[in-house]
Amino acid sequence: MLGLDRLRPVLSQDAADAERDENFRWNVAFNSFDVVTFHVGINLISATTILPLFISKLSSSPIPLAILAMVAQGGFFLPQLFTANFIERLDHKKAMVVNVGFFTERLPIILIPFIPLLALTRPMLTLILFLLVYSWFTFGGGIIAPAWQDMIARCFSPTTRGRFFGITLFVGAFIGVGIASWASHVLETTLFPNSFVLLFGVAAVSFTLSWFFLMPVREPITAGRESIVSTRDYFADLPSLLRADHNFRNFLIARFFVALAEMGTGFLTVAAIQTFAVSDGTVAQYTIVTLIGQTMASLLMGFFSDKFGHHLSMQISVLALILVFAGAWLATGPLWFFAIFFCLGFYTGTRSVSGMLMVLEFTGPEKRPTYVGIANTLIGVGSMAAPLIGGGLALLGYNWLFLTSTLVSVVAVLMLRFWVKEPRFV
Repeated sequence: MLGLDRLRPVLSQDAADAERDENFRWNVAFNSFDVVTFHVGINLISATTILPLFISKLSSSPIPLAILAMVAQGGFFLPQLFTANFIERLDHKKAMVVNVGFFTERLPIILIPFIPLLALTRPMLTLILFLLVYSWFTFGGGIIAPAWQDMIARCFSPTTRGRFFGITLFVGAFIGVGIASWASHVLETTLFPNSFVLLFGVAAVSFTLSWFFLMPVREPITAGRESIVSTRDYFADLPSLLRADHNFRNFLIARFFVALAEMGTGFLTVAAIQTFAVSDGTVAQYTIVTLIGQTMASLLMGFFSDKFGHHLSMQISVLALILVFAGAWLATGPLWFFAIFFCLGFYTGTRSVSGMLMVLEFTGPEKRPTYVGIANTLIGVGSMAAPLIGGGLALLGYNWLFLTSTLVSVVAVLMLRFWVKEPRFV
């Protein structure tokens, strides 16, 4: 399944760069189709709007919402360090992304549309099954993520990655606006749970198309790490790596605080529903506004980060997050949440571009999966802890939750500004 039984030419770095440039347009096309269709699917199972609404139909407790936010924010990131050691040894990263990724990431999303069929007769079983399958999807994506990011780094140079992601995320979010408008219509006109069967079914089709578009990608094959390092030795060497790379270590601490600041994102929709009694259709409109913000940020910050670096782009993203939670804390009506979700989309779009690509510039190709794994697993720890803290604060009141998220966001942006240097220019 990893393609290790097939002989493939291993190229020198210069030859790989030449092949990368030769196949640039081909890889732009198929990687773009992959990213666009993947994000269309993500928009239909949005963990900040659609899925909290689905869970609110099954339970009034904040605990399932906290679990959803924990899995959505941390499940993708947490497993990555545990697969990075193995991935570093692979010459061919795409084989793991396509073949292993079908079972770890795509198969569970194909099963999700069948779960709401049980909602009317067995709501608790529906809730448990949904959280289990959604966890399979997010953790499964995290297992292959370092291989996918390394494949992208091989296919695009550092000065073209930002615009590639910016343009593709822009297109995906632009299409997502239309998809979200359709979702709003479905939620308003189709009875529960058929509305969610339909939304999840279209999402499954979109994710499957994304998987097919990955197959033709032309990845330049370079040699993986030849030495076999045991898991124990691999983890034992990580502290020395962090001690040696001060800038990367400071970046990790700052990103951990950014992840922690997201503790309130999973509760924005429910806060609007419970505080201002907004309708299901309005929730879908919040998704549209989120996508508009994401669309603008993806396009603008993709080109911006290619020219000025991802460090400044990351600071701008956290400033948008501060506006999200400060606005939610001060909100006096449901109209506030249109601006709040716009800023959330702007944060998400900017973070999607720079949060991932900045890590790739701290090191060369030989240690890239390890750097990606360390960064994303630490972010995953923070992202999984954040909703649990958020759930506890939500029991005291949403104002306490949003105020705390605002303060942690301020600390995070100050760390990025004064403690971390742009790795491209170091």
